[in-house]
Amino acid sequence: MRVSILSGTSYSAFKYREYRLFWIAAAFSNIGMWSLVYGRLWLMRTLTGSEVMLGLVATANLAPVLIFSLWGGVLADRFNRLKIVRATRLLFALTTLGTAVLIHSGNVEPWHVLAISSVTGTLLAFDIPSRSAMVATIVPKEHLAGAIALYSIVFGAAAIVGPMLFDPLVSAWGLHGLFYIIGTSYLLTVLTLLMMRTQGHKVTATSQTVLGGLLQGFVYLRHQKAISSVILLGVTLGMFGTSFDTLLPVFTDEIFTGGTDVFGQLLLGAGIGGLAATTAITLIGRRVRPALYLVIAGVGLGAAQLTFARIEILSLAVIVAGIIGGFKVVLGTMNATVVQTLVDEEFRGRVMSINQLTWGASALGGLLMGYLAQRFDAPTAMIIGGTIVVLATVLVGQRLLRYFGMGSASANLASGQKPGAAAKTSP
Repeated sequence: MRVSILSGTSYSAFKYREYRLFWIAAAFSNIGMWSLVYGRLWLMRTLTGSEVMLGLVATANLAPVLIFSLWGGVLADRFNRLKIVRATRLLFALTTLGTAVLIHSGNVEPWHVLAISSVTGTLLAFDIPSRSAMVATIVPKEHLAGAIALYSIVFGAAAIVGPMLFDPLVSAWGLHGLFYIIGTSYLLTVLTLLMMRTQGHKVTATSQTVLGGLLQGFVYLRHQKAISSVILLGVTLGMFGTSFDTLLPVFTDEIFTGGTDVFGQLLLGAGIGGLAATTAITLIGRRVRPALYLVIAGVGLGAAQLTFARIEILSLAVIVAGIIGGFKVVLGTMNATVVQTLVDEEFRGRVMSINQLTWGASALGGLLMGYLAQRFDAPTAMIIGGTIVVLATVLVGQRLLRYFGMGSASANLASGQKPGAAAKTSP
């Protein structure tokens, strides 16, 4: 009997057609999302040169996630999740192409960038809960951790493709050309999603009202101590771990005195680190220990940001950017793995929407880091953020590791068994 050398790894999730299509759609989408975020940051930098305005771009994009994602989670548990994602991705394409037209015509202004960022942030608030909840319905539970890890590898690959194309595309066709390509990638996402079957992407809601469904989600989460700990840590890291992304244009301009070429090199370094970390996770497969890796990645991210803040040599900065990118990918993957494995299907959309507060918190963090950079300087702002990331991970991580027992519980997560399920103990 032939046994594939990848059978014990995460790649076995590719056996399932719906997951393959979902993954391909994510590939198109995340190339667009990566380019959209950094393209807007660079656009605002060229329009204003203000660190605070960079923070406002991040805030405008992520604040709607913070405000509306809970309602997005309720809708994800009441309507067909695939249809919701198809609609949001189509609207992403239209808004991105509209941005390209504004830049191409020479009429783009800072308020346009902020307004469009707010629109896309609102779309994300309804897109993310449905998209996140879909993973668990298209692969068996024993393949869930691997499917999430494979999904994360898309982010790593997109973060490499983006930096490689950023400077050549902007140099050849300008920023408007970049945004035209992003819009096209979203259209390809929609076409791929249309190939998926809509069956199985809707659960039976137990509440008759949207508000009732939201309250049910909070009551459920209040009794899930492990999930609450992961979300609390994620929110803290989302708020204070944003300094690298938000301040990177400032470091490029003021510390390394470069342009899009230097910006692209730093992003490429971060992308390579992210892809390397994700590849390692997929090869580990079911042996992964999500809770432990989550804590290690949090401490590592903070320490790497502290190091990056003190570097003035570009080649070393690119290496540290790779380390930061790797730890960020591990954090995101382990966070999603823990939450997705522990949550019950009926509440998956709502809990995943609450978990997206970890991303929404980046809106406040981006504004705070921009303010601190303008009030003091970019290295000082990054040092403050990195310090808080390390301290928060140590404090919350102790509780998390005690719950998961540092051993068998983490192994149970990889196999789809909830910690304490056999003993029937309360968290």
